[in-house]
Amino acid sequence: MSGLIGKKIGMTSIFDENGKNIPCTVIEAGPCVVTQVRTNEVDGYEAVQLGFDDKTEKHTVKSEAGHFKKAGTVAKKKVVEFQGFEQSFNLGDTVTVDLFTEGEFVDVQGVSKGKGFQGVVKRHGFGGVGQSTHGQHNRLRAPGSVGASSYPSRVFKGMRMAGRTGGENVTVQNLRVLKVVADKNLIVVKGAIPGHKNSYVILHK
Repeated sequence: MSGLIGKKIGMTSIFDENGKNIPCTVIEAGPCVVTQVRTNEVDGYEAVQLGFDDKTEKHTVKSEAGHFKKAGTVAKKKVVEFQGFEQSFNLGDTVTVDLFTEGEFVDVQGVSKGKGFQGVVKRHGFGGVGQSTHGQHNRLRAPGSVGASSYPSRVFKGMRMAGRTGGENVTVQNLRVLKVVADKNLIVVKGAIPGHKNSYVILHK
C-alpha cells in the first residue's frame, strides 16, 4: 500500500458540523524524499523507498551518506519502503501530505509506549484474586493458580503472566482523515494512534 512516514505531534479534539466533539491525533506527515526506487529487473520487486526527518552529518556514516547522495538529499533518520503507488517516482522526488484527502480512511502503524515489566492486572486486565477475606491480605493483584493438577504437571505454553509490556509494533486500521493542512504538512485523524509524542509512525492508504 502507498503511504507516508510521519511523526506523532499529539492529541486534541475538534467539533464536527453537528457540534459533536471528536478526539483526534495530529501527525506531521512528510515531506518525504524518494531515496531509492526498486524495480523488478534489478531487485525482483517494485517499491519506493522514502526517507523522512533529516539526520545531522555528525551522526551519519559514510555508507548512508553515499546512499542518500544519489538522491540529492541529506541523510534521513527514518527510511521505509512502500508498494502500490499509483504514480511513478524518480530519485529525489518529494511526496507530501497531499497524498491524502479528507474523509478517506488510513492505517497507522507505530511502536506502542513501553511500560516496562508489569503484572497481570495491568498487562492482561486480570481482576486479582478478589475478596480480601479468607486470609487474602496481600494477594489483591496476584495472578492466582497457574498449574494444572497432577496432569500434565506443568504450566501450559502461552499462559498469560507478568512480563515486559508495550514497545511492540501496533497497527490501528481504518482511521478517518478529518483534516489535511498542506502548508504545514499536518494530517488530523480520528482517534488515537500508538506511540509517544514525537515518535515515528507510518501511514498507509
